[in-house]
Amino acid sequence: MNPFDFILRTRIVFGEDALAQIGRLASQLDFGRTLVVADRGIVATGQVARVANLLNSAGITPSFFHDFDANPDTRMIEAGRDHAAASGIDSIIALGGGSSLDCAKGINFILTNGGSMRDYQGHGKATRPMLPSIGVPMTAGTGSEAQSYAVISDAETHAKMACGDAKAAFRVAILDPALTVSQPRTVTAIAGYDAISHAVESYVTARHTILSSLFARDAWRLLHEHYERVLACPGDLAARGAMLLGAHEAGIAIEASMLGAAHACANPLTARYATTHGIAIAVMLPHVVRWNGEDASTRERYRELLGVAGLRDRGEPGAVLAAGLEELARAGDLPRTLREIGVSANDLPALAQDAATQWTGTFNPRRFDEPAALALYERAL
Repeated sequence: MNPFDFILRTRIVFGEDALAQIGRLASQLDFGRTLVVADRGIVATGQVARVANLLNSAGITPSFFHDFDANPDTRMIEAGRDHAAASGIDSIIALGGGSSLDCAKGINFILTNGGSMRDYQGHGKATRPMLPSIGVPMTAGTGSEAQSYAVISDAETHAKMACGDAKAAFRVAILDPALTVSQPRTVTAIAGYDAISHAVESYVTARHTILSSLFARDAWRLLHEHYERVLACPGDLAARGAMLLGAHEAGIAIEASMLGAAHACANPLTARYATTHGIAIAVMLPHVVRWNGEDASTRERYRELLGVAGLRDRGEPGAVLAAGLEELARAGDLPRTLREIGVSANDLPALAQDAATQWTGTFNPRRFDEPAALALYERAL
């Protein structure tokens, strides 16, 4: 049994219309002038205006930052820092998908501690206090609202940097299933599959613990049971709530046990081809599961996940689980091969070289290096 040091740093407020409580929750944290970080797509939903009204009613003055995209990079974070500094804020609210949540955490890092995001790659490098913050996910995907990490792209190299510190964790996460209903089906499919990958990978990492396993296992149960339901019936708030809670639990599991080779292989696809992260994951995850399942100890962990999902254990657990993950990808109309996303055989050696340098690969249950990455990309081609 692996040792652990575990703490839940984020208060969870869950339920339909939980967003209505944001003024009260912000007041409890002594917010006065707060920065609301939300991308322009979220602005178009009207939820930013609603949050502004709720904050104003609570006597809190909001300012807004929207100038970032699906993969926030170091330049965008610096622009947000400059805007926040000019606004004299004392707090931050993130509203949206993982990009909004990560962007808000990134701004918090360099606004309070100075320097650039490159200075905080890794964990625990912030030496000064950070501003209190609230995370409001509008997709059931990254689980970033449960984590102390911000994943930020380097504007020069396009490489993704994981920058973490306990002080960066949101004080409160508001999980309101009604906020996820308006997202397009494609977003539901991609974000949901990403959340599924978090549950599957965090359950088997070399760093998994009894507590990370508890959250990963329940996340997998909720996500597997409700993924196809939210795609078929997007207005089902019970299913939406299960997906949102599952994504959050998977985020807790990541914080405790990290991820593995699927994410190590996915990140270079995003860096080199601007492939949406969840799509890259959908292509790579089944192949990683089959490959990891060749290891005896991981095989038994996968067998446990099959039991949780009520999947019949016929043959090798890794192969059966991978086939189930491929079925989920088909339900979401997600690509299944590298060729479908524009990758050729000639690209694979360079991708493998990049994948071997990814931090998440170091936590994979089976040794992950450049030859392993190349073999996985060849399987996925």
